[in-house]
Amino acid sequence: MTDHIAGKTIVITGAGGGFGRLVAQKAAARGAKVTCGDIDAAAVRETADLITASGGQAQALAADVTRLEDLVALVRASTDAFGGVDVMVNNAGIMPLAFFSDHAAAHAAWSRCIDINIKGVLNGMVAAYDPMIAAGRGQIVNISSIYGNFPVVGAAVYGASKAAVNFLSESFRMETRGKIKVTTVKPTGVPATGLGAAIVNPAAVVGILGHNMPEFMAAMGALNEANGEEGNLAGGRLDPEEMDYLALAPEHIADAVLHAIDQPWGVSIGEITVRAAGDHYIL
Repeated sequence: MTDHIAGKTIVITGAGGGFGRLVAQKAAARGAKVTCGDIDAAAVRETADLITASGGQAQALAADVTRLEDLVALVRASTDAFGGVDVMVNNAGIMPLAFFSDHAAAHAAWSRCIDINIKGVLNGMVAAYDPMIAAGRGQIVNISSIYGNFPVVGAAVYGASKAAVNFLSESFRMETRGKIKVTTVKPTGVPATGLGAAIVNPAAVVGILGHNMPEFMAAMGALNEANGEEGNLAGGRLDPEEMDYLALAPEHIADAVLHAIDQPWGVSIGEITVRAAGDHYIL
């Protein structure tokens, strides 16, 4: 089968860890030339070092996605070092779940969420626009969320930010038809990414769980115990080969991103949602 990843130049934001690091490593392992950006300079250098130590091609730059000039510099670095930018993966994001009643504790995090999740994606698309149009082809991959599908309690700002990503993605696709293709990836719950560290009020996850909240909390408690080798969670719930698989691992989302990139230039995968078959999410 033809590999449509080998040789591509890929820029990834939020590449200091989580999905971003995994996508960078997996793409480089298949022959892509990767430019990694992250606000955490040490973490993103570690990503690039891991790739080059494994024989891949990568470079790293500190980049704050809320600053357009940082993303322009990131794209320029890809062009200077690797000859262009074929794919821009706008991955950086935070998830400050909270109720409106939590506003005193949450407002600063909500403001940062708007800056990163909306403005950051917009900045990445704008930074890649001119070189992709000049080259006559390109691909934007925007990481959204199932939270952007429908409004729920506990996720007003986060959900609105991801709905905005969906709107930006579709508008960009229509305006650049035939020159830049756009893929929106909507992860469900992926506990191992660390994204949950930004949650302001853990009870706010109820919006995406609804009537499944008690069962989910019990399963997560058992999962945490199982990770500590003291739990009694049924083995099938931890096995992706089983239908009652509980929660995705980060590599499942990274593989979905790579699948969207691994297409002929004339084939565009517009939207991907990846779920664990036994997850509890109602969106």
